[in-house]
Amino acid sequence: MHPLVVQYRAVVVKEVRQTVRDKRVMALLTLVPLVQLFVLGFAVNFDVRHVPTAVVDRDGTVESRDHARTLLAGDTLDLKAEVRDEQSAEELVERGEASVALVFPPDFEEHVLRGSGARVQALVDGSDPVRSGVAADAVARHAALRASQHLREQARVRGETPPRPAVELVPRVLYNPELATAVYVVPGIAAMLLLIVTTIIMAMGLARERESGTMEQLQVTPLRPGILMAGKVTPFLLIGLVDVGLALSVGAWVFGVPLRGNLGLVALATLLYVLSTLGTGLLIATLSRTQQQAFVGGFLFMLPAVLLSGVMTPVRAMPDWLAWVTYLNPVRYYVEVLRGALLKSAGLPDLWPQVLLLAVFGAMVMAVASRRFRKTTA
Repeated sequence: MHPLVVQYRAVVVKEVRQTVRDKRVMALLTLVPLVQLFVLGFAVNFDVRHVPTAVVDRDGTVESRDHARTLLAGDTLDLKAEVRDEQSAEELVERGEASVALVFPPDFEEHVLRGSGARVQALVDGSDPVRSGVAADAVARHAALRASQHLREQARVRGETPPRPAVELVPRVLYNPELATAVYVVPGIAAMLLLIVTTIIMAMGLARERESGTMEQLQVTPLRPGILMAGKVTPFLLIGLVDVGLALSVGAWVFGVPLRGNLGLVALATLLYVLSTLGTGLLIATLSRTQQQAFVGGFLFMLPAVLLSGVMTPVRAMPDWLAWVTYLNPVRYYVEVLRGALLKSAGLPDLWPQVLLLAVFGAMVMAVASRRFRKTTA
């Protein structure tokens, strides 16, 4: 066997034994990511349901009560309280006891029967734009539906043919028919957790060896810096691949994330992504003298990388100048590969730009980190 292979195997065995021996590190690398996946998978939910709603019915007629009952019949709005005036409703919204207040004017039924345009005021709490936007949209859709129904009823009374809308929208949801938040979020959470495991733990591990003097002992051995670096990176690379497999299994089994695409493509993208994150962790370790500095450096890299990846909010919703910055973020490309392959059955012809950029970014980061590592161990 070639001497370099023997040296590499010795370093890998040493790193594996050291990692397995430390139960805290093993928990951070395996158990904690799964727990975080469970927690975040259930906690991150963009589905807006059961919005507390106050009703001010100043008309008090059959028509107003029927409209209020129809609005509250679904699972979007829930009746919190019925109050007498707008001021009381605003106080409920101000105290956070209600997010929406529906105000029916005194002449509501009269305007409905005359067809002169009845109005319902919706007081919406803008401090929670997601919930308020969905609630306001539900009220608007109800108003449009009831207006269309009223026009058809009036046409039937007059013996006329009910009018048909000039344009009728027929929605059809692809890839995620139930619009489940977990199906969209879990692949991004897997990329985020892998970033924590490979970047921060890698950086802190090397910084700990430098603090304890282990790195200095390795420097006096005949080991080449390249062999030493490869041996230290390999166990974290394997653990990262295992973590992704566990995350995808849990996502499919617990959260219903489909596995439609080519898993070989997912494995290739994962390998390139892990090389990028490990290279970043190695680079941070070479720039840090203590574990505390390594942790802070890893956190300062991880936070903008996650925020600019499209995990929670789409990149197209960001300002143009900020969207350009995301092209330097490997997390973005990996999330696009996961969502494209798993949800849309996209293959390499569709995702080759993301895979290529992951490879380029990983090679560049590894090259810079390798050069820094050789300098610090020389």
